[in-house]
Amino acid sequence: MRVVGMIPVRLKSQRLPKKALAKIQGIPMILHTWKRCTYADRLDELFVVTDSSEIRDLVTSFGGKVLMTRSDHLSGSDRIAEAASNVEADIIINIQGDEALVSPDHINKLICHAIKNEAPVSMLVTKFCKRGSPSDIKVVLNENGSILYASRADIPYSKTLENVDLLKAYHVVAFQKQFLIKFTSWEPSKLELIEGNEYLRIIEKGGGISTVLVASEAISVDTKTDLAIVDQLMANDKLFATYKCLLQPTDK
Repeated sequence: MRVVGMIPVRLKSQRLPKKALAKIQGIPMILHTWKRCTYADRLDELFVVTDSSEIRDLVTSFGGKVLMTRSDHLSGSDRIAEAASNVEADIIINIQGDEALVSPDHINKLICHAIKNEAPVSMLVTKFCKRGSPSDIKVVLNENGSILYASRADIPYSKTLENVDLLKAYHVVAFQKQFLIKFTSWEPSKLELIEGNEYLRIIEKGGGISTVLVASEAISVDTKTDLAIVDQLMANDKLFATYKCLLQPTDK
């Protein structure tokens, strides 16, 4: 099985403009995500996938591989589907560009799961305790560990108002290549448009998304608050200590 990692990223992010280039411990966020993915030894190849020449030039200056796409894609899944159509692969791993604390071990675990279970699509999830955070996608699972629903709201809701355990989508997603291309050819679904989450398109069609539960403090960077939290966590991150000199940090 040939496994290819793809990191979809754009500059025109809505909630935090140009967040891909926002500095985390003096290094642009996209370089953190890309470099950490290079340590995932189950990936046969890795690409940053973008429509931005600025991002392309930055990543390639450090030896990374970049695939250019159209600029009209509505989601990261659509962007990597365009790129995947021209790449030899059995499995495509979608690692969102704002997952600056992504763990290569977690990527490897997801790849092993995707191969062993022959899952059309599978995703990392992690326990989560923050409430009232619409930038984070929460999920609920069935008995088999597949996603029943995903929402920006806190789910499941407890009518007794007792705290219940939450699970958050950790945006590292494994697709069988042919399923990725098929799924992104479907029209956006009703719930997908309401929640702003393309994975609901799969669920609304009756498809399953299997999951791998991992322990992680990683959060996607969607706001200035997220950026500050990740910057603080990165300062003491053991993996960061191994590569920070390689990326020649600039002033924060």
